[in-house]
Amino acid sequence: MQRRWKKLIQGWQGVDWLLFMLPVGVTIFASVLIGSTQKYTGQTSFAINHAVLGLIGMMLALWIARSRYEVLLQWRWIIYGATIASLLAVMAIGTEGLGAQRWISVFGFNVQPSEFAKLGAIITLAAALKDRDAPTLWGMLRALGITSVPWALVFLQPDLGTSLVFGAITLGMLYWSGTNPGWLVLMISPLVSAIMFNVYMPVWIGWVVAMGVIAYFSLPWWSIYSAVTAVAINVASGKLGDVMWGLLKDYQKDRLILFLDPDKDPLGGGYHLIQSRIAIGAGELWGRGLFHGSQTQLSFIPEQHTDFIFSAVGEELGFVGGIALLLAFWLICLRLVMIAQNAKDNFGSLLAVGVLSMIVFQAILNICMTIGLAPITGIPLPWMSYGRSALLTNFIAIGLVESVANYRFRLKF
Repeated sequence: MQRRWKKLIQGWQGVDWLLFMLPVGVTIFASVLIGSTQKYTGQTSFAINHAVLGLIGMMLALWIARSRYEVLLQWRWIIYGATIASLLAVMAIGTEGLGAQRWISVFGFNVQPSEFAKLGAIITLAAALKDRDAPTLWGMLRALGITSVPWALVFLQPDLGTSLVFGAITLGMLYWSGTNPGWLVLMISPLVSAIMFNVYMPVWIGWVVAMGVIAYFSLPWWSIYSAVTAVAINVASGKLGDVMWGLLKDYQKDRLILFLDPDKDPLGGGYHLIQSRIAIGAGELWGRGLFHGSQTQLSFIPEQHTDFIFSAVGEELGFVGGIALLLAFWLICLRLVMIAQNAKDNFGSLLAVGVLSMIVFQAILNICMTIGLAPITGIPLPWMSYGRSALLTNFIAIGLVESVANYRFRLKF
């Protein structure tokens, strides 16, 4: 009996059980909170579905954890091709909802390929950046070329939130691969320049000058020409951003800046944010108690069980509950960093960092969105927000990293 037990658990001897149990605990916690948001509507199915999908995701993660992640190197282009094909299929036969075409109906279930595309991008980028030429300009451009195709297809759905996640994943993995930080700053500088041009002109001028200095000292070409080119690109981007801003309609502008003053449209675009801040503020230190939050129980926040689930945490469990959830995410990220540092090869290390970048960006942006520090972009809170595709994606991602941890020592045959 003892031999059978040892043989059974042998495949998971190197698994990081803390990293595995934290997402499981967060998912159970989320199921309770989702049930609370639906208490007076009679929709208990959301909480049950979240728990059931969490159980399926947990089993998937355990199965992936005992499988060798190196096999993915042989399948990377097939995975990449399947990712592109699924995103193209959405544009052709996808189901439309909430103003975007993001889902494909499979046996009666709506599947969101853009969620699984994040994993496809992580695997393909990790395979591309594991080589020695990754820190070169050619390596960076190759990585950008790989990401640009799925990013563009997601952006055209349109799905601004998920497209931003692609950018965060790419930046995090490029940095970990040893790419010059100056190049990464220059890469995102046109976007920053376009925003700053319309915010505060003196800051924009300082930014343009700084980009010229960074280009002068970081790019390997003739320095003066690199600096002039960087300055010219940022000047053009600033002016182009001003032109593009003028072409947007008023409601499109409101979506981007209404978080700065949601009272400007309290019954329209600012309604979600106003109600979310009221709920979080009403929770104070200890919260109003589970199933006792007025904003949550009376459904003042539409679709609270998805992107605004953190407002339910803040109202019913207060500041203490919010901090406890943040601590859980911090521990998850800490374990991901440790696995990335101790991985036996670059491919495994980059897989862990890609997952880390995805989770950190989504968690920070979602929470900032609910408290009014960022625009509402529709990015879910990992393991907390209701969503079948997002939940399975996050558990599969954890399974991949657990495989890296499980096989961090080279096995002898």
